[in-house]
Order: sequence, then C-alpha cells, then structure tokens
Amino acid sequence: MTITDGGTGTELPVGFKRHLRVEAIDGDAVYLLSEWGTTALQGREVQALAALLDGTRTLSDVLREAAATVPPATAARLIADLARADLVGYHDPASDAAAEAYWEFAGLHGPSASASFRLNAVRVVDLGGRHDPAAAVAGCRAAGLRVVGPDEPGEAALTLVLCDDYLDPRLAEVDARHRAAGRVWLPAKPSGAETWVGPVFGEDGAACWACLAHRLRQHRTSTAPVLHALGLDGTVPVPEVSFGAVRALGLHTAVLEAAKWVAGMRYEGQRAVCTLDTRTLATERHPVSRRPQCPVCGDPRLVGRQVLRPFVPVSSPKAGVVGGNHRSLSASAVLARYRHLADPVTGIVSELRPAPESPEGLNRYLAGRNLALGDSRSLAGLRGGLRGRSGGKGTTPEEAEVGALCEALERYCGARQGDEPVVRDSLAGLGEAALHPNACQLFADRQFAERSRWNPLHSQFQQVPPPFDPQAPVDWTPVWSLTAGAQRLLPTSMLFFGPPPGGVACAPWADSNGNAAGSSPEDAVVQGFLELVERDAVALWWYNRTRQPAVDLDAFDEPWLARTRLAYERLGRELWVLDLTADFGIPVMAAVTRRASGPVQGVSFGFGAHFDPRLALRRAVTEAAQLLPGEAESAELVSDDVDLTRWWHGATVENQPYLRQDPAEAPRTPASYSFSHRGDLREDVEFAERLVRDRGMEMLVLDQTRPDVGLPVVKVVIPGLRHFWARFAPGRLFDTPVELGRLTRPTPYGEINPIPLFV
Repeated sequence: MTITDGGTGTELPVGFKRHLRVEAIDGDAVYLLSEWGTTALQGREVQALAALLDGTRTLSDVLREAAATVPPATAARLIADLARADLVGYHDPASDAAAEAYWEFAGLHGPSASASFRLNAVRVVDLGGRHDPAAAVAGCRAAGLRVVGPDEPGEAALTLVLCDDYLDPRLAEVDARHRAAGRVWLPAKPSGAETWVGPVFGEDGAACWACLAHRLRQHRTSTAPVLHALGLDGTVPVPEVSFGAVRALGLHTAVLEAAKWVAGMRYEGQRAVCTLDTRTLATERHPVSRRPQCPVCGDPRLVGRQVLRPFVPVSSPKAGVVGGNHRSLSASAVLARYRHLADPVTGIVSELRPAPESPEGLNRYLAGRNLALGDSRSLAGLRGGLRGRSGGKGTTPEEAEVGALCEALERYCGARQGDEPVVRDSLAGLGEAALHPNACQLFADRQFAERSRWNPLHSQFQQVPPPFDPQAPVDWTPVWSLTAGAQRLLPTSMLFFGPPPGGVACAPWADSNGNAAGSSPEDAVVQGFLELVERDAVALWWYNRTRQPAVDLDAFDEPWLARTRLAYERLGRELWVLDLTADFGIPVMAAVTRRASGPVQGVSFGFGAHFDPRLALRRAVTEAAQLLPGEAESAELVSDDVDLTRWWHGATVENQPYLRQDPAEAPRTPASYSFSHRGDLREDVEFAERLVRDRGMEMLVLDQTRPDVGLPVVKVVIPGLRHFWARFAPGRLFDTPVELGRLTRPTPYGEINPIPLFV
C-alpha cells in the first residue's frame, strides 16, 4: 500500500518517524534515539535499509535501491514490520518536521495530523476577563491552527472558550448552543495563580457543563452567603492573582489542548479539568463524570422514580466486619469502588485525609464539609465545630477512611438537589397518608413557646423550629412504610438537608438522624435503624441522668481494644464504657473518656449500637476517639458549638455523676447480651421490622441513593423514637425509663438534664 498527497496525487516519501534519531553502527546495530529512550535494531537487512529510510524516498524508491543487497520481498516485509512497531511512516515534505515529530511521538500519524490543521478550524470565544483574546488567536495561528473569527461564517471543529470562572452563568448558553449544533468546545481559565483547561464538552455520552457546574457549586458553599447578600448569580469576582508570564502560560496551555484535539489526539484526560499551579508547576487532572440524572444531558426523573418505588429488601449476604458493622463488601472493596468520588475540584467529596493531630493509635479521617449543617446561605451554617466536617473512625486506618468517605457521600445524597419528588399541599389537605412532622421530631409545646429565648443561647443543632401549621401548603415527599407496606408522606424539608436550588430553607428542618450509607440497600437500612435505636437509648439516659451499668472491658478480649486502651493511657486519659441498652434489647453502649488530671477534664464520649455486643462496643470506643477535644489546646478548648464549649470547660464526672457507672449493678460481659448471628442483611432488616412492629411503631424508609454516586443511601424514620438532641414531647423519653425500672416516676419537665447533648 502507498499513500499519496491528496493535493497532487504523488506518492509520499517513507522513513523512520521524525521523532527518532537514526544511527547505524556497522557490525553492531541500528540505534533509534528519542525522548523515550533508545531502540536497537539488529540484522544485515535492517542495516542496509536504514540509510534509505531517511524520508526522502518513496516506498518504491527504497525497494528499488535496496534490491542489490536486500530482495524486494524481504525489504517490504521488514518495512511492514517496522511500520507495525510504529517506527516508520510516510512523510509530508510540506509539513513542519518538528510538529510532525511531535504528533508521531504522541502516537498519531504525522501527515494526517498536519492535514487536520488545514481542514479543521478553531473558533475562539472570549467571555471577557483578565486575558487577551488576541493573544489566544495569535497563539492558535502560531501553532498552525486555522482560526475562524467570532463573526465569520463557517463551522469550527472546536470552540476554545476563555473565561475567568468555570461557574460563569454564560457558559450554560455556550454549552446549550454547541449541544444543539452537535459541536465540541473547550473551556479554559488562563488567568490566576491556578490555570484551568478542559474538559472537551460535546462528545456523545460524556458529561456536559451542567454536570461539572453541579460539582463545582458543592465546593463553593462558602461563597453562597456573599452571593445571596449581594444578589449575584454564579460567581463572586475576586482580585486577579497573576502577571504576564502566568497569563501567557495559561493561554498556551489552552491552545495546546485545542491543537491536540484538532490533530485527532484522544485520551482520557480530555474528559477532565487540568489544573496547573503556576507557583509550583504541579499539574493535576480532575475527571468530570456525567451525572445520569443531569437535567441537561441525562434523565432528571431518575431520582423521582426511584423514591416512588416500594422498598423491597432482597438477599444481601454479609462479607465481614467493616468499621464496627456487618457489611456486604469489605473495606478495600468499598474504597476501590467509590474512592474516585473524592476530588477537590470535581469530586462529590472535596477531600479524604487523616484528621490532623490524631493521637497515636487512634484512627480518624476527614472527608469534606458536613452538608447536614443546614442553609448554606447563612454564614452560621458554614460553621459546625465538632460536626463541621464529615468524618470516619475505625480500628484500622482503612476502616476510618471508608467511614469518612461513606459519611460524606451519605450527606451529599441527603442534600436537596431539586429532583426529589414532591407534592404541594397542606397536612389537612393530604389526609391520613401524611404524618405530622412533630410525630417524628417530638418537640414539646413548651419548647415551641420558649423558642425565642432558647435559640439564641444554643447551637445550630439544638434550634427549635416554629410550630408546624397544618393548614399551610408545603412540599411533601413519599416514604415507604416497611411495616404497613404503603406510602406515607413527610415534609420534604425534614427529609433532605438545605433548601431547594434557588429556594429558601423552611421548617421543619432536616437532621442526619437515621441517614445511613451501606454497601447494599439492606446494609444501609440496618445502619439507619441501629442509629435510631442508639440515639433513642442515649436520649433516655442523658436527659433523665440515670446511672447505668458498666461494661467489663477486660471481658471483651479484643486485640484492637487493648491497643486503643493503651493509646488513651498515653494521652493521660481514663476510658470506661456504660451499657445503655433499652427496651429494644439491642446492645447500646457509651464510651466515656476524660483527662485523668487537671481542672479541665475535657469529658468526651462516643456511642455505638449493634445486634452484636462486640460490634456495639467497637463502634462506641472508636467514635469516642473521633470526638476527642484537641489535647494540644489544653484548657483553651474552643468550638463553634457553644454547647460543646461549655461542656468541655465545665463538665466533670463529679458535677455530672450519671457519666459514671451504677455501683449497684454488675458490669456487663458478652454473656449479658442475647445475640444470634444472621448471615444475610435482609434477615437483619426483617428482624428490625418485627421489633418495631411489636412495639406498635412504624418503620419508614426513604431511598436517597443518587445515580451519580451509586453507593446505597437511605433515611430511616421511626416516629416515636427519640433523638438525642433536646426534644422533650411526652412519650418514651419520660415513660420508658420507668418501664425499665430505672426510675420510680417520670422525670418532671423542669428536672430534665439542662445540658443538651451536642454530638
């Protein structure tokens, strides 16, 4: 086969690729040298052909001139072998030899790449900003690209769009116009200390600008209060941080990416945002994934259809213990499947790293901002102290990393994004299917009456909402009742964090109680149920201040526990565990730790519940490590959570005696609990459902799994079970301690623990 110049019909010369330097050493080998290294070709025939493959002869010429020493058939076979090895090819004499060498080095056919530059044009679109569009046009032409002016007729193979911010609202129009025309475009931010370029938008099946913008907004919640206050849309302009060399570098990077696309170069990095830190010259690629539920390039009804389906548990065999739970996947399998969702630019999770200053032997990880903090348009909503970030704990670093990742993904899935199914009506208008939100949140009438005095004195987590108006129309979302096999309705605002996009947050407010991620939907339901049982048992103990039995740590002979106790000893801290198990019979434990000396005890604790008492203990003790105050701050313990700060400074086991074990009760051992192992998480779901039904309650499940995440996430709601935050409506909080024999009479409202639980 021969290749001819399309313009003249003449046969093109053949030779070694232009990025190769050829040195033939007689009696040794033919050496091909390039930036990648050196290749040695041996054999008499190759030696004879090497001098002829200099790019000045056609294939016919090479075969004819070599015939004296190498038979034409042998020569043709050798040249074909060299071509398959990507070492020889056809040369275009009219092309730029160095440029053709670059494209060949990049794995392209040099003449074809050069021809693409002549056949395909680039259009430069400037959205106005800190860069020079004329310099971009000049850069494109210097690279050999043909540039079509903004007002010139004719189509361009690629549009290079220059902007100062990837959230510039005008990019939505750019994307829509190119999608309608079936054309590709390349965004670039060539100014700033960190320049951005990519991805290429417009390919079939790839993400669109709206997919990227959705992720970018998640990482810019700190600017939301300013945007809201100033009435701005999209971005908040900030001072320019660059100079001429920086801007030139950014522009030339963008031009290079445009040239590679036009030349025909395709690689996975073109579906990513490439960032260049001009201070260090460090580059990073941030993949941009298509959101299946994207309203622009996907199906925005996916989430709605999913929520409206009945939740039917299926078989989910347990694979082992991960982070204090029975899971259907191992920790390493979960990380392998979902770790890519952590990325500071385009990820769902902005970071995933060990918590700073973690004490030796205690495993703690952080994973980005906690989206359960409420309205991001309030500066107060951006603080959270102890809960300001999602976190994870475990007996190993891998368990802690998985826990942090899953909690962050859980909070993302639980945030309102605008595609949740809603019904707009009043409680009175919806009938029996709708539940009054206070049947779940359980605030007392007295709390509503005193909210104006209470709210300014307490943290965001303890805020009392205004009383719910049953006549007012609000958004409602269906949840599935496992116990009744029917749909119920609850206010959307108490099921998803934050306001709808462009909307205003309203009461009743959502919290994370019962939100859970799992390696299967059944796993997630079990974890959500156990969290509700745990917090209910904690509330019964905390607000009634009952003395509870100790857990005998020596009886739980666990290597991880021995290591953890030693870590606390090195910190100069005492550690003990209380049994809080209530009427559900599911082991619930509180791990309590304090400084062994000094006036400020920095009392902290963690809670855990599980069918298996050993796992309940594991969860409680590892959570206590996660919630420790900063030891380096000594007496200057500070948190944005006012309730937590007061506690760390003032609480002691002497003025809060319920933190210590009940001396009249024997310590609990593994034999104190009834536990039968079940091998399938569906069996755990069915067992939980029976426990709830037997107590005359209802178990509700909302599937919050987001298609762009894939990790199963649910919210479990059991009306009547208590939250461990300050919610004092009549019911279990007062009655159950008496039924359990902990108290002889219900605690009077005025004698409830005045310290609201803060974890």
